[in-house]
Amino acid sequence: MVQRQVPKPSEIFEYLHLQKPDFNLKRRRLSQALTIADLRKIAKRRTPAAAFDYTDGAADDEISMRRARQAFRDVEFHPDILRPAPEVDPSVDILGGRSALPFGIAPTGFTRLMQTEGETAGAGAAAAAGIPFSLSTLGTTSIEDVKAANPTGRNWFQLYVMRQREISYGLVERAAKAGFDTLMFTVDTPIAGNRMRDTRNGFSIPPQLSVKTIVDAIPRPWWWWDFLTTPKLEFASLSTTGGTVGELLNYAMDPTISDDDLTIIREMWPGKLVVKGVQNVPDAVRLIDKGVDGIILSNHGGRQLDRAPIPFRLLPEVVREVGADATVMIDTGIMHGADIVASMALGAKFTLVGRAYLYGLMAGGREGVDRMIEILGSQVKRTMALLGVATVEELEPRHVTQLERLTPVRSVGADSFVR
Repeated sequence: MVQRQVPKPSEIFEYLHLQKPDFNLKRRRLSQALTIADLRKIAKRRTPAAAFDYTDGAADDEISMRRARQAFRDVEFHPDILRPAPEVDPSVDILGGRSALPFGIAPTGFTRLMQTEGETAGAGAAAAAGIPFSLSTLGTTSIEDVKAANPTGRNWFQLYVMRQREISYGLVERAAKAGFDTLMFTVDTPIAGNRMRDTRNGFSIPPQLSVKTIVDAIPRPWWWWDFLTTPKLEFASLSTTGGTVGELLNYAMDPTISDDDLTIIREMWPGKLVVKGVQNVPDAVRLIDKGVDGIILSNHGGRQLDRAPIPFRLLPEVVREVGADATVMIDTGIMHGADIVASMALGAKFTLVGRAYLYGLMAGGREGVDRMIEILGSQVKRTMALLGVATVEELEPRHVTQLERLTPVRSVGADSFVR
C-alpha cells in the first residue's frame, strides 16, 4: 500500500518554475510554431485570402500538390541500430560551394505581396543560416538589393525565357555582375497554369481594392498598412504589372522556348547552370549528356500541369539512369525535414523549399523565415540521428522505402483496404 504524507511547502515550490513573460507578440507567436503546418496556420490568420491562396494553392484540382505531399507521407524509414550519431553534420557540397543544410530557399514570384519584407527577408535569413537563396525572375526585389541583403552568401537566380529575349538576357547579365553563382533555367512554364483560387479571389498585380478585398482586410489591417506604407512593388523583369497573375505570365512567357535558348544562355552565363522543371527520365538523361551542371526535378509545386509526375517518385529512377554522381535536385511538396532526408537518401544532392518559406514569411517576416529554417533544420538533424547517420553522405536508398498507398474499399467497410 502506498504511504502518503502531507507535502511540505518548500517541496512544492521546488516544482514551480515560472517563465518570464514575453511581451514581444511576434516572437511569442513564432516560438509556439513547432512545424511548418503551425506556420501555415499563423500565415493564414495574418494574410488576406487572395495573397495567402496564391501561395497555398495549385493548378486545377490541385491533385499534383496533394500527391507530392502524400508521397513523402508514404515513406518508411529503416534506421540502423547500435550506430550512434551524437554529432550530426547536415551540411552538403552543392554546385561548387558549401551549404550548412541540405536545402535552400526556392524562387518565388510576387513575394512582397505575401509580406512586405519579401525577398530581403528570405535572403537575409538564408545568409544567417548559411544556405542558398534563389531569386525569381518574377521576384519583387531587384537583383542588386538581394545581393545587398546577402552580400557574402550564395545567391541563385531563376530565369524565365521571355517573349522579349532582350529582357531575359539583361537579367542574366545583371545577375552575373552581382555575383550570383548559379542560374536556374526554368522550362516548365511555357504558359500559365490554371490557378483557380486566384481567379475566384480576383487576385491581381497590384492588389485591387474592392468590396471583397476590403471586407477581407478588416481583420488584417496590419497587412494593408504594411503594403500601403512601404515602397511600391518592383519586379525584376516586368514593366507592365496590371492584370491577373495568369495574364501577366502569359504576357511574359514564351511557349516557343527550346534547346537553342538553353545554348544561348549557357554561352552567356559564367557560373553554374541548372535546368529547373525536369519531369521525365529521357529529358533528365539528355540534359546531363548536354553538360548542364545540374537538374531540378520539379512540377512547379503543382502550379502548372495538374496530374504531372511527382518529383520524389521520379527521383530514384532518374538517379539510376543519370548516375549517382550527377547533380540531381528536387522540390515540390517538402513540408518536413524528414522529407528532405528521404530525398537525400534516394540520391538527391539538394532540395529546395518554396511554400514552407512563404508560410514563414507571412507568419512573421524575417523572423518567420528564420523560424522556418530552424524548424526544418532541427527536423533534418533529428531524423538523421534517429537513422544512425552522422553525415548526409551516409544516407543511402536502403534507409527509405516508398510504401504503396492503401486504398479504402468503402463498399466492404471503412477498415478494409486493397493495394
